[in-house]
Amino acid sequence: YWLITRRCDCFDIYKEKVPYAEAWSWQKSIVKERKALIEQDEDCSDTLIILQHHPVYTLGTASTEKNLNFDISDAPYGLVMYPIVNLRYHKMDLHWYLRALEEVVIRVLSNTFSIKACRLEGLTGVWVGDQKLAAIGIRVSQWITYHGLALNVTTDLTPFQGIIPCGIRDRRVGSIKGVLRDHVSCDEHGKAKMHLSDEQLVDITHKSLVKEFCKVFQVEICHRPIPMQMFSQGKLPTLATNEKTSREGLASLELKNNSK
Repeated sequence: YWLITRRCDCFDIYKEKVPYAEAWSWQKSIVKERKALIEQDEDCSDTLIILQHHPVYTLGTASTEKNLNFDISDAPYGLVMYPIVNLRYHKMDLHWYLRALEEVVIRVLSNTFSIKACRLEGLTGVWVGDQKLAAIGIRVSQWITYHGLALNVTTDLTPFQGIIPCGIRDRRVGSIKGVLRDHVSCDEHGKAKMHLSDEQLVDITHKSLVKEFCKVFQVEICHRPIPMQMFSQGKLPTLATNEKTSREGLASLELKNNSK
């Protein structure tokens, strides 16, 4: 039988640190556009945003300041993925969606780093032993998802000592780099050998995340250009802006070809 894959427009700026508030507004603007497209029966693709954030602490809907051991300040994340997915074209089941996001990370850790990760009953996220490597938090409106997952790759975990992450007291936060360091081979002098720089580790993780996301959600990635000056000007890329950018790019390419 034929397996039809859905297109997924990808705003991939994984090496850029975007302020959390701007990314939040960006997602909500895309969700608003998607709702309008649904009403016109023109919602033909999903969206994926990949980026990093400046250090920030966030409080979930079930969190209280009792989970904080400090005055609200900063803490780092790692790679962040914000899928804006119409579950009508996948499965209209929020538990399925959460497990699917966890599956993406579990496959990344297993297939790329040979790290055995798992889920823990009653908790959301991805774990290696008692360490939580990926945090997941979602919002859904009219079956359109936003928010998403954060995966600690080379994250400095020190700031997590000032909070109770996700309100879970008897577990700790980990990172891919930390897990690899704990299991890395040693030379004849007993000194640990690390073969990857932080940048290489982030690059490899990013590539694997995109690959496994496509497999789990059965989508085909369509990379979309983002003029980074839009962020500095306080303007957020939208689906309409992106279509305009794509058309202008194609027109420029056709002009160049015709001039040859």
